[in-house]
Amino acid sequence: MTNTTEERVRGIQWLADWGEWLVGLTFARGIGPEELAVRLGALPGPLPGPLGSRDAWSMVTETAEGDGVARVGTWGAWSFAVEHGMPAGAERLAEVSRGGAEAVHLDPQPDHPPKLFAYAQDGELVCCFGLGEECWRGGHRPDQLLPELVAAGILTPDGASARPGGEPDEDGERRTLAVLERRFGLALPRHLIEDAMLPAYVTCTA
Repeated sequence: MTNTTEERVRGIQWLADWGEWLVGLTFARGIGPEELAVRLGALPGPLPGPLGSRDAWSMVTETAEGDGVARVGTWGAWSFAVEHGMPAGAERLAEVSRGGAEAVHLDPQPDHPPKLFAYAQDGELVCCFGLGEECWRGGHRPDQLLPELVAAGILTPDGASARPGGEPDEDGERRTLAVLERRFGLALPRHLIEDAMLPAYVTCTA
């Protein structure tokens, strides 16, 4: 196994090649996994108990419309939530980051590409963009990652796309995920998403 392949496995670049990426992923630094669940809108009441991916999806079908199930844990410096159903992190990212915390959200958007990235810090949505559409950036500081995206050959210094024509979507996504992986120190092994029994919470995006 080459070092490049090892980096992909250990970090988040492998998500670009995972055809079953159907869950939202929210990372938070500065708070624990239980607090992350609360900030994602965990509903009061008995916890469903540790769940694997299959049981979490089964529970999503039993919840009210607009609710989801978040399986939470820690890896490295970050707490994480694997969000089945409606990804609360997409709506609550600024809330997740309040009080000096940081939060990153990755949304696969399987029915409405492109995949989405967003970063919030201390209660503010800092920057966001689609993977492969980095030239269209939002947030209070949309150019926060511009130097890293330029260095990776994804954008030009003025923020326009520098991607070569005909680049496969997976290659483009992998390059952007590599930037996010390095910039934020993100990693999440695939087995935690697919197989691990993790504490689970029903969440509401409302």
